[in-house]
Amino acid sequence: MWRNFRLRFHCPRLLFSQSSAGGVGGGAGGTSTADSEIPTLYSFLQPSIFALRKKPNPSPPSQPTPREALAPVDAISLESALDSSLLSNDTEEAWRSFKALTSLSHFPSPRISASLISHLSSLGNRLSLKRAFATSIFLLEKNPGSLLFESLEILFSSLDSAESTAPALSLVKAMLKNRFFAPFSIWGRCLVRLTKRNGGFEAFLSVFEDNCRVALEERIDFMKPDLVSCNLVLDGCCRELGSVACAERVLETMSAIGLAPDSESFGSLAFLYASKGLDGRIQEVEQLMDALGFEDRRGLFRNLISGYVKFGHLKSVSSVILRVLNEQRCKDLTFIGDATFVEITKAFLDNGGIKDLASLIIQTQELESSMECPVAAENSVGFGIVNACVGLGFLDKAHSIVDEMNTQGAVVGLGVYSSMLKAYCKGQRTAEAAQLVTEISSSGLQLDTGSYDSLIDASMSVQDFQSAFSLFRDMREARLPELKTSYITIMTGLMENNRPELMAFFLDSVVDDPRVQIASHDWNSIIHAFCKVGRLEDARRTYRRMVFLRFEPNFQTYLSLINGYVSAEKYFSVLLLWTEVRRKGISFDHDLVDSFLYALVKGGFFDAAMQVIEKAQELKIFVDKWRHKQAFMETHKKLKVQKLRKRNVRKMEALIAFKNWAGLNT
Repeated sequence: MWRNFRLRFHCPRLLFSQSSAGGVGGGAGGTSTADSEIPTLYSFLQPSIFALRKKPNPSPPSQPTPREALAPVDAISLESALDSSLLSNDTEEAWRSFKALTSLSHFPSPRISASLISHLSSLGNRLSLKRAFATSIFLLEKNPGSLLFESLEILFSSLDSAESTAPALSLVKAMLKNRFFAPFSIWGRCLVRLTKRNGGFEAFLSVFEDNCRVALEERIDFMKPDLVSCNLVLDGCCRELGSVACAERVLETMSAIGLAPDSESFGSLAFLYASKGLDGRIQEVEQLMDALGFEDRRGLFRNLISGYVKFGHLKSVSSVILRVLNEQRCKDLTFIGDATFVEITKAFLDNGGIKDLASLIIQTQELESSMECPVAAENSVGFGIVNACVGLGFLDKAHSIVDEMNTQGAVVGLGVYSSMLKAYCKGQRTAEAAQLVTEISSSGLQLDTGSYDSLIDASMSVQDFQSAFSLFRDMREARLPELKTSYITIMTGLMENNRPELMAFFLDSVVDDPRVQIASHDWNSIIHAFCKVGRLEDARRTYRRMVFLRFEPNFQTYLSLINGYVSAEKYFSVLLLWTEVRRKGISFDHDLVDSFLYALVKGGFFDAAMQVIEKAQELKIFVDKWRHKQAFMETHKKLKVQKLRKRNVRKMEALIAFKNWAGLNT
């Protein structure tokens, strides 16, 4: 075949020296295909344009009635009316004008004809499309010179959108029959797509060959398809028809019009020959690719795999994959793509090939580990297969593959586990993910930081805190240098879910790890969370633990504690806190001064309140007297100075000082 291909490439006239009647769909004059399309075509046109009518019984011959000639003035008037109707988008009036004009053998100018066809084609309804088609056929038969390529291109595009295969094919046949030679570009690719979708590719192939024959005979270059179009046709022969004869005939056509096959062409042939089990032809393809200097075989291998899958020859699938890994010493198989891995995996699973898949992964792991450039886990064949298995909804079968690999005594690669972990996360099965990570670690493999981060994030999103803790513990034991992201994820998730006790437990478990970088704000978060839910004793204990471990409390620490104590009306605790803060000599800001003063006034500790006021005056911090005056009135408006004088002179003096400061004695 290839010797003939090279000969015909140099002698294009040989292609059409014999009749093509034996081809799919017949030759140019074949009637079987055309006749079979008539009912489909006319069902497209009925009932709006014209209907099939039975031939009437023959009547005695009579003298023909001469048709009245249209006066020039009337013709000009009708054509002008047609043009005006199109400009104003009056479709019905335009159609009436066109019928009136053509009924007396007068045809619009090419410009107006093109406007009419384009207008009807673009309206998007079936009646208008029928009219556009009928107009084009009529003009092709009666006056081809009044048609323009641009309007026909619009019509073909509309027929494609309307899934109208038979009319589109009939229009091309009418163009060829009436020697209306149009560029292949206005209809070719459009019809390839249309016929592939709707099962009319066999009829298209006949039209394609007729077009190429005419292009050669008439020496019209613009009728010749380009390489991209020819590859689409070749692909249809290989995948839609599965015909070796048709595919090789398209190759001969390409040669005749001066086109050489490219890597895409060879890929389509590889699929066809593999699907037919024609290994000898595959060798010919590879030899020709070598001769033509095609070094990139990725498309070829991808198509070979798909072809063998279709053929059901799974041993050949495995052979191709192993061959690729052997030949691509510093590359991986990512070029195969997810779709091909799905094809492979489904084919093996449909044939009960768990053991075969496990064996294939084991063999590929050995090759991948021996490569000069290490293959990333997610670029491995094992990942591709297990990921496809998971994507097909067969997570249990993915487990079976792993079990089989263990049975065969093989080390399960990280790529195999990686896909399963992702599936667990996606399915929110985080406990199983954590268990699998433990298995991975015990086997000597190590996940990267990003994998742990994703797993911990998934666990926290479903409030599986124990799995998150377990994963973080494994992460620490794996001695990964970066723990910050997962640490923040856990702490934030616990805070959002109001679990300060777990925050305290978690923080205490990692406080000695230098990779975590704990700071005062971490302790503040726990204290704030405890105060928020009213667990003040736990908040105080956390504060003491913070101080013991030499983390410096700041204004936020004290604000949280003060607000918590005020909410529970534990004002004496605020007094103790003030005494401690005052002794430490920490920095004060407006909020801290205001909070201390408010709590001490509410608690009736006016001596301490005046200490706060003195501190504010010393630091020149403005204090809103009205707020604290209101606090006093709400709590102590019945408090009498005379009673205090008898019990505690110092308290009486502090009370008077505060009332003077707040303006309560005026």
